[in-house]
Amino acid sequence: MSELQTETKEMKSAQADFASTFQAFKTANDERLAALEQKQGDGLLTDKVDRINAALDAQSKRIENLAISATRPMMGGEAINTEAKSAWSSYIRTGDGSELASLEGKSLSSSVDAEGGYVAPAETESRIDRALLDASPFRRISTVRRVGRGQFKKPVSAGGAASGWAGETEARIETDAPQLELLEFPAGELYAMPAATQTLLDDGVADVDQWLADEVRDVFAAQETAAFTAGDGVNKPRGLLDYTQVTENAHSWGNLGYVATGTAGGFDADAPIDAIMDLIYAPKTRYRAGGSFIMNRRTLSEVRKFKDADGNYIWQPAAKAGQPSSLLGYKLNEVEDMPDMASEGAVMAFGDFRRGYLVVDRQGVRVLRDPYSAKPYVLFYTTKRVGGGVQDFNAIKLLKTAAS
Repeated sequence: MSELQTETKEMKSAQADFASTFQAFKTANDERLAALEQKQGDGLLTDKVDRINAALDAQSKRIENLAISATRPMMGGEAINTEAKSAWSSYIRTGDGSELASLEGKSLSSSVDAEGGYVAPAETESRIDRALLDASPFRRISTVRRVGRGQFKKPVSAGGAASGWAGETEARIETDAPQLELLEFPAGELYAMPAATQTLLDDGVADVDQWLADEVRDVFAAQETAAFTAGDGVNKPRGLLDYTQVTENAHSWGNLGYVATGTAGGFDADAPIDAIMDLIYAPKTRYRAGGSFIMNRRTLSEVRKFKDADGNYIWQPAAKAGQPSSLLGYKLNEVEDMPDMASEGAVMAFGDFRRGYLVVDRQGVRVLRDPYSAKPYVLFYTTKRVGGGVQDFNAIKLLKTAAS
C-alpha cells in the first residue's frame, strides 16, 4: 500500500472518529442543558461533556495535521536551478560554501559576511514559506506581502475618498481629498536553530531542504502567531491586541472596536450567543462577506456548547478535511495565543482579516551552519525577517468577556 493510500485511509478513520465523538458530545450536552433547565445541575454530566470536548479538540488537531501532510506541495513541478541547488546542498551537508560564494555575482545566492552563513536559494525559502502557511493560522487568513527592505510603508485612506453623481455633460464638482494615513510595518528578525546529526547530512537520499523547512516550521509559526496576536511591535510584528481597544459605538481610526458580553469573565447565562451576533454585525457589510472568527481552543470549548433559538448548535465541524470549522456560518480559526475568558479581555475577534491585517515578509532566509557549538550535532541558525500590523481598523472587531 502506498504512503498516499495509507494517509487517505488514516484520514477517513480520523474523520469517522471525529463524527462519532461529535455526536456523543451533542447527546451529552443536550442532557446537561436539560438538567440545567430543570434546575438539576449534574456535575457528572458536566465532566462528561468536558471530557468529550477535549477529545474533539485532540481529534480535530489530528485531522488538521493529516491534512497538512497530505497537501504538502511537491517540488517536481517547479523550475529548479540545479547549479544553485547543488551548491546549497554542498554547504548544508559538508559546510563547504565555496560554490555558493562563486554564485554570488549571479544573484543565485549571496553570502552574509557580517553575520556569517548564506541566503538560502529561492526553492528552499519557498519550502519554508509554504510550511509556515500550513502551520500559521494568521498567515492563512491575512494578507501576506513580500518586500525587499526591512520596513514597509503603506498609505491608506482613513475615511475613504468623496464621490458624487453627475449628468453626462454636467460639470463635476471637485471632491474632497481623502484623509491619508501612513502606516509603517517594520520587520523584526525571527530565528530558530534546528539540529541535525551528521548521519542525516551524509545520507544522499535525505531531502535536507524539506527537513529544514519542517524543523523551523513549528518554531517560526508559534513565535509569529504570538506576535501577530499580541506583539508590541518592538523588533517583532505589532499584534492585533496591542492596539487601543474602544467600545464599538466610540470607534475611530487607529483603534479597534469591541463588543462586550455583558458578563465579566464569561457569556450571558440566558442568551450567550447574543454578544456573538452583535460581534458579527459590528463590521460593515463589505467586511462580513469575507469574515471569520479567531479564538483559542478553551474559548471554543465553551462556545461549542451553545445553541441558537431553534435548538441548533452554532458550531459545526468542517465539511472537508483541512478546512476550518464554522461558527454561525462563518469560518473559525483557532489561535492559541488569544486570551482565555477569565481574563475579561478580548477573547474573540471577527472580521475580514485579509483586508484588516498585513503580514510583511522580507525576502531572504539566512542559514548559518554551526558544527562546533553542540558536538556531535550540527546546528543551523536560520533567520527570516517578518513584520505585521493592522492595515484597516474598520475590518476587524473584538469580543470582550466584560460587563461593558
